[in-house]
Amino acid sequence: MPLTRGERFIESLRDGRSVWFEGKRLDDVTAHPAFQGTLDTIRKLFDTLDDKQLQERIGFKNEATGVYAHNAFLVPYEREDLIRRRAAFAHWADETNGVMSRLSEFARSLVTGWYAARHEFTPYDPHFADKITRYYEHARDNDSFLTTALLDPQIDRTKSPGEHRNPDSVLRIVGETEEGVIVRGAKMIATAGPYAHDFLVYPYYRLKETESEYAHFLIVPANLPGLHIVCRDSFAKFSGDDYPLSSKYDEMDAVLFFDDVLVPWERVFLKGSTEGVWKLRMNETAGALAFHQTVVRLLSKLEFVTGVSVAVAQSIGADGFQHVQEKLGELIIQTESIKGLLLASELQSSRSEAGIELPDLVPIETARNLGTRYYPRALEILQLIGAGGFMQVPSRLEELSGPLKDLMHTYYAGKQVGADDKVRLFKLAWDLAGSQLGSRHELYERFYAGDPVRTYANQYVNADKSDLERRMRQFRQAHYGKEAESGEPTIGRQQLSFTPQ
Repeated sequence: MPLTRGERFIESLRDGRSVWFEGKRLDDVTAHPAFQGTLDTIRKLFDTLDDKQLQERIGFKNEATGVYAHNAFLVPYEREDLIRRRAAFAHWADETNGVMSRLSEFARSLVTGWYAARHEFTPYDPHFADKITRYYEHARDNDSFLTTALLDPQIDRTKSPGEHRNPDSVLRIVGETEEGVIVRGAKMIATAGPYAHDFLVYPYYRLKETESEYAHFLIVPANLPGLHIVCRDSFAKFSGDDYPLSSKYDEMDAVLFFDDVLVPWERVFLKGSTEGVWKLRMNETAGALAFHQTVVRLLSKLEFVTGVSVAVAQSIGADGFQHVQEKLGELIIQTESIKGLLLASELQSSRSEAGIELPDLVPIETARNLGTRYYPRALEILQLIGAGGFMQVPSRLEELSGPLKDLMHTYYAGKQVGADDKVRLFKLAWDLAGSQLGSRHELYERFYAGDPVRTYANQYVNADKSDLERRMRQFRQAHYGKEAESGEPTIGRQQLSFTPQ
């Protein structure tokens, strides 16, 4: 019997990659228990593309092959295409309760965006359009699992790449051969790195013109010789009953060590152009398509936290207290706000010069910025509602049928729920808000979009403030009969030296 699409994905990871976990190199990442729950989740998601009842929601048919590809690879030419992309993102997000942030859709959307805008990069490499077309088609037709590795190791944050005492502190090109470029250094944080096929690698910040050796855009196969994928500690818990999220959704984070890795020329898309890689980093087409996906996932995740919080409050009768209702109302306001911004981004979509339909970036960036504060607050509300109840559950669910079962079913019961269901609910809530996995996700939502101070400031710096300025001019004219003495509006004229990152 032929392998399913998900089984082929699992099989493809047995490719000789160098994955390091707990100080040892793993011979087969798919066989280690720390990864099996997560890989099983991904396997099932990949299989949805072959499910006759779901494949139209998840993907689109490649007319050349007759095979469905994920909608992250769908180039949107109409607003309806954006809605199709959202439906695919929402299905996978809802299947994983928004907890898995790197299911490849984000990085796939970046590739789709660069492919759609490929001719914009011809000034920086005349071969870019041909290379990205071939790669896009390869990734689309082979179900490639992609992730990003964009940040530099935290060695000395006061230094730019060219200022480090050790030039290998930041990934750089150290040589060239007929086969490709040789790179040395490290990148972080490669979420899903141990089971990705390829890494998108480029600088996340603007380089100085003198730092061209660090200016590159590479798509690096995970099994290249000399590439080491070094994992953090596992947060996966092997008891699905006691840790229903950790057991299935622990996306492993990794640091990539490049020990003189030869990257083939066909995977070298930009090289040596600091302006070119910054244009790639800031490309509106790729950014709009990829960030759209992050808001879809954020909404699913906030809805899940809200649902768990309501269930916890109801299980102990706390939902009748006004101060608890106020907190639950805050959670609903969060979800409705993000939902409204997501829909606004689609309703206000516009056509690029290349004919690509793009969601409006202003509501998308607004939602992403709000998410950095909404999610930690959502977890805080869940903790406040559950309070000491999180410390009043048995260590294992199986104890409910043990020697003290009669007493346990008396004292662990809720208002209108039995002890078994209440303990399961509180274990779920703790896994979401108090476990290692929960703490990781709070940190992730705070920082995955960048430094929140900078991203909030960027929203101001990049905002169209012309309407605000017009209103101020009208007010001055109406009340004082003239403009300010300078004759210039004052809003938004600060001379900030600021580079978005």
